[in-house]
Amino acid sequence: QVQLVQSGGGLVEAGGSLRLSCAASGRTSGSSAIGWFRRDPGKEPEFVAAIAESDSDTYLADFAKGRFTISRDNAKNTVYLQMNTLKPEDTAVYFCAQKYYDGSYYAPNSYGYWGQGTQVTVSS
Repeated sequence: QVQLVQSGGGLVEAGGSLRLSCAASGRTSGSSAIGWFRRDPGKEPEFVAAIAESDSDTYLADFAKGRFTISRDNAKNTVYLQMNTLKPEDTAVYFCAQKYYDGSYYAPNSYGYWGQGTQVTVSS
């Protein structure tokens, strides 16, 4: 069993920054691929970013490029999502997830374990 515990998030003004953390524990097999998704009520999860088992491979949604950065600290089993220049349309609940199945990094159904979610609200 793998547990993903998220921290960070909150309320920020447009143009501000937030950093989300995703700490993995339990039966993890070393570093694992981790993705971040966000979801508005009533909508499907939207891919934000992912980092592969090898640190050099990262994936970002088009809206995140130039503003968001994903990174990991393997010693802490933690993945970070640094979000800069936030916009009101970035408001959503953000989830981290551990990739478990073969498939696209961009697809939610490639992930088997999910964090509890954290609210990000960007005021205009």
